[in-house]
Amino acid sequence: MYRHDGFRELDRQECLRLLALVPIGRIVYTQQALPAVLPVSFSLDRDFSIVLRTSAASRMARAVDGAVVAFEVDQFDEAAHTGWSVVVTGRASLVTDPGERKRLRDSGVRSWTAPVEEVFITVAPELVTGRALEGAGAGRPS
Repeated sequence: MYRHDGFRELDRQECLRLLALVPIGRIVYTQQALPAVLPVSFSLDRDFSIVLRTSAASRMARAVDGAVVAFEVDQFDEAAHTGWSVVVTGRASLVTDPGERKRLRDSGVRSWTAPVEEVFITVAPELVTGRALEGAGAGRPS
């Protein structure tokens, strides 16, 4: 990022802290060789993996198992022209171990829908980047 472009690069620890502040993010994956983006509810596991709870029948659940995906969260204040964005890139995995599924279910990971046959998907935080837009008037036309 350029020195005076209004953005500040966030370090990994700050990115992980910010991830915990919002309940909705976007998972970015490949579906039939095309990019796909879905808003999803999520939570963070103890190792900062992203955890999704969804339907086993969902296209996304079938497409992401074993794939490298991106996950993005953000928060902005339009009036103040401030905000931040965090992107996590990592391998997604369907949780198959019954004990681990029970632990995740008991931990309170929620889906905004009521999946009949649920699955849990984790995304390992391999690459974590973020930036904050700071400053009154940043990005406003003169």
